[in-house]
Amino acid sequence: MEPDTREPLPDGSQLAAIDLGSNSFHLIIARTEHGEMRPVEVLSEKVQLGAGLVKGRLSQEAIERGLECLTRFAQLLDSVETERVRVVGTNALRVAKNRRDFTRPARRILGTKVDVIYGREEARLVYLGVAHTLADDAQSRLVIDIGGGSTEFIIGERFEPRHLESLQMGCVSYSRNCFPKGRINADNYRRAYDRARLETSHIRYRYKSAHWEECIGSSGTLQAIETLLTLNGWGESGIDRKGLAKLEKKLLKFKRFDDIDLEGLSDQRRNVIVAGVAIASALFDVLGIERMRTSKGALREGVIYDLMGRLSHEDVRERSINAIMQRYSVDTSAADIVERRARIFFTATRMCWQLDSSDWDLLHWAARSHEIGMAISHKHFNRHSAYLLRNADLPGFSQEEQEQMAILVQGHRGKLKEELLAEIPDLERPRMLRLLTIIRLATSFKYVEALEQLPDFTIEATERTLTLSFPEGWLAQHPLTAQELEQEQRVLAKLGLELATC
Repeated sequence: MEPDTREPLPDGSQLAAIDLGSNSFHLIIARTEHGEMRPVEVLSEKVQLGAGLVKGRLSQEAIERGLECLTRFAQLLDSVETERVRVVGTNALRVAKNRRDFTRPARRILGTKVDVIYGREEARLVYLGVAHTLADDAQSRLVIDIGGGSTEFIIGERFEPRHLESLQMGCVSYSRNCFPKGRINADNYRRAYDRARLETSHIRYRYKSAHWEECIGSSGTLQAIETLLTLNGWGESGIDRKGLAKLEKKLLKFKRFDDIDLEGLSDQRRNVIVAGVAIASALFDVLGIERMRTSKGALREGVIYDLMGRLSHEDVRERSINAIMQRYSVDTSAADIVERRARIFFTATRMCWQLDSSDWDLLHWAARSHEIGMAISHKHFNRHSAYLLRNADLPGFSQEEQEQMAILVQGHRGKLKEELLAEIPDLERPRMLRLLTIIRLATSFKYVEALEQLPDFTIEATERTLTLSFPEGWLAQHPLTAQELEQEQRVLAKLGLELATC
């Protein structure tokens, strides 16, 4: 179903989200009720994918741990429609050079793709999950999520994040790098604390306490710290610096992770709690946090709410594309023409080429943004457009979506260079080549349509052929368009597609 035909989700609809974290994998299945989501099934497993990172690559053992977990998760997804399931990967998969060794079999197991998201997108989704668990008041809040491989910071009001940041520090990576072989001592602890303090100092000015009224901690690490403070008599609720200092002192009495024996500490957190406390203490000191309360909302809840928006035609990705078009003063009339032509070609080919609504989404965004590079230079503007799409912070988009948009935009005109085609994974190659064909043909009519109304022409598609039939004499009267189509014939032939005009 195409985006503009989607209707609001009826009450009782089931959705699912899986958060592939660096420490744990989380699954949530929820049901919609009056625009809100109600959890039906919540499951977490300690996988420690991040602990399997060696020289920037996931070990085979870590990959197998993750896939075994997803095999168990998959059993719970039978009741949820595939388009209502979203899987997101965070820091461990962001940095892993061989992440496709995990994401490809994961897709086969789950029946849906894995979206590896940028750090700031993770921060946005965390905030969305937290905001739906809090009172809808107008005060500004700082939300912090200490994960296994990264820590996210968000300042926002109500449901709108204002500032987003993601830093490369997490309890799994710090446990591995600062506490070798799980040994606990004052020097190792100080190393973790100083490292976190230095990392946080880079964002100190924007995120210090003067810029927000309330601090909220999200996700497992900070919730685990609050539980320890409460059950051991070091605090009544929330987290404060005095309580953290008492917990620090107690943890330093143990010699190894395996020795830690504290009421309320789960086995899942035993190997990461010391690093988590070091990071939390550094954040309190650098940002001037006096007290933090925690929220049960986190990334997985944020993914559910974001998915609800996508399925109800309230897609934040639309806002992101509109924003980047405005930022670079895109000629909207040219974008409209390309989008309109792309839709015609998509409609004519979708059945034969087995394209779906997600393919249209990609074409639609690429058509809207293909000229943003003109703000840099008209010469090679397609390359500039691709660069901007690859590197911009675009809320709502995964790394893969931004990369695919960039490929379509860069390849919409001129020669299709081997280096560009080589960037397309083998499994995505047939689909992406067909989308490239559509956007190239759509842009072939951009300039003539800006001057006059195009006649109706027919499009007939087979798996390897595309035939365009124009009114008699029209191509002869429009030699420039005829020439462009002749050029496309030569380009597309190299892709294994025969383009015919008559």
